[in-house]
Amino acid sequence: MRGDIPLRRSLRARLLVLSALVSLCSIAATAWLVASLTAVAIGREHGQVLADDARVYDALVGYAATHTDWNGVGPTVHTLARQTGRRITLTDQNRRVLADSGDGTRRAAGALPATASATVDPLAVDSALAPRRVGARSDGIDPRAVGPFRLPRAEQAGLDAVAGRVAACVRSAGGLSGIEVTRQPNGRPEVEFDDQALSTGDRCAANSLNRLTPTESKALAQLSRLVNDCLTGRHAARVQLAADLTWTAATARGAPDSRAVTTCLTTARRAQLTPYVASPALLFATAPDQKIATFFDLSGANRTRIAGAAVAVLLVTVTVTFLVGTRMVKPLRALTGAAQRMAEGDQSARVEVSGGDEFGRLAAAFNLMSSRRRQLEEMRRALVSDVAHELRGPLGNVRGWLEAVEDGVVPADEGVVSSLLEEAMLLQHIIDDLRDLAAADAGALRLHPEDVGTAALLAQVARAHRAGAAAAGVELRVLPGQEHTLRADPVRLRQAVGNLVSNAVRHTPAGGTVTLSARVDGDEVVFAVEDTGAGIGAEDLPKVFDRFWRADRSRSRQSGGSGLGLSIVRKLAEAHGGTAHASSVPGAGSVFSLRLPAGPRGTGGRDG
Repeated sequence: MRGDIPLRRSLRARLLVLSALVSLCSIAATAWLVASLTAVAIGREHGQVLADDARVYDALVGYAATHTDWNGVGPTVHTLARQTGRRITLTDQNRRVLADSGDGTRRAAGALPATASATVDPLAVDSALAPRRVGARSDGIDPRAVGPFRLPRAEQAGLDAVAGRVAACVRSAGGLSGIEVTRQPNGRPEVEFDDQALSTGDRCAANSLNRLTPTESKALAQLSRLVNDCLTGRHAARVQLAADLTWTAATARGAPDSRAVTTCLTTARRAQLTPYVASPALLFATAPDQKIATFFDLSGANRTRIAGAAVAVLLVTVTVTFLVGTRMVKPLRALTGAAQRMAEGDQSARVEVSGGDEFGRLAAAFNLMSSRRRQLEEMRRALVSDVAHELRGPLGNVRGWLEAVEDGVVPADEGVVSSLLEEAMLLQHIIDDLRDLAAADAGALRLHPEDVGTAALLAQVARAHRAGAAAAGVELRVLPGQEHTLRADPVRLRQAVGNLVSNAVRHTPAGGTVTLSARVDGDEVVFAVEDTGAGIGAEDLPKVFDRFWRADRSRSRQSGGSGLGLSIVRKLAEAHGGTAHASSVPGAGSVFSLRLPAGPRGTGGRDG
């Protein structure tokens, strides 16, 4: 039988896995529900915080882009604090407080967070916080920082009049209602249609709005000088800037280095705008007294989500349990069906063995039991048939003689009585052999071990069978050898060796020889009985120790014996802890041997 089933393939492991799976489903569903609700809460809170930070940052950047210092930023800071519910503190680069939305008390520099929320610099805008604006360039400069490009009132008024006439003309000419006049950060008006500026010339003279004013021309010339001075310092070709800050080569000699132009343009713009914007400041936006809303309430949406998660977990659990339970019950149903078929008389009932777990082991054990049961049933039937066959002969003879005496056919003389006694002794011999086999099968064969000499034992057996051998014309010999001693039951051992001698004499023709010998082979004593009979075929040799087996299939009484002698020999050898063997050469004879341990290692029951 195999050892214990590995834990990973056992039923306990499957049940543990099932329990763990159900638990994991529950835990996972709970974790998912909590995580999803928490994620929603955190997402909303984080989104609100980001939106507030971006709003504050954009407002302060706009202030810095349109003011040369931070002196008047206080009202803007307080307004933003009221709108966002956050405390806003603005400091310079040395953390000196410029403005604070606190309740009348300014923060000390040491009370500020270690890291600023952002740096407010209109010439280096944080793209992660600032919204994308129309006209914004990739140089990080806020488009509201216009500096010397800002138009004075007179120029704005003139352009406003032109923009009004263009808009009216476009509306009347095209019957369009989506025409609007908007204003750029420097104060220049634009006529837009569907958020697109009208910049092409037409009969409404929209191109007149694209002409630079003296202020813009002066600022653009200044910027061009700064850019070209930078390019000259880099030994790069000079460029000519347009109103929209695009550039072209100033001369036909050599193509400008686009990377150098871009770098110099950004540097020149910052240099030109620096006097017109506020210096960089550190922004600290905190909410120490604001409680974070978790949104974990029993609202209709959350109740629906919880109910849905519970139903999903229940469905998954029931489905997994049903599938695993069905898989686990299937082999039990197969075993039950096979057991019922066996109870109804089906001796060939079997169960398919699949897997190496407890169910597989149980199925294999059931199949083994079924096979063994069928074998035992076949043996029982064969035994009953053999016993009936063996008893039928002697009983038939006894009955025939008695009926003959009763009918007066034969006289009840000494010969009749001798025949009846012979048949009775044969019956007694069969019954004694069956009793011995039954005792051996039940483990109730009693042994009385003592020291036994091999030479003396062989002499006793030979003396007991010499007359029978002589009557059959068979010579019985005992090979001389060294005396050996073993621990055995002398009566049972003589019975075993005597059965071998009787069997050999019966199957040896007249003039043949039966030889007895004993020798030591290691820690075993070997008794051998060799005959010069006809021998046994190789196909019959494994059956010689089976009950009622005979080479003579007719089972005639000419060969004598009950057919149980060799079976008793094997049982007696096993009771002593030994074995019985047979070897044969057809036409040359056979050798039957007993191998018994020299020490007291018998397995049968023992007295004393």
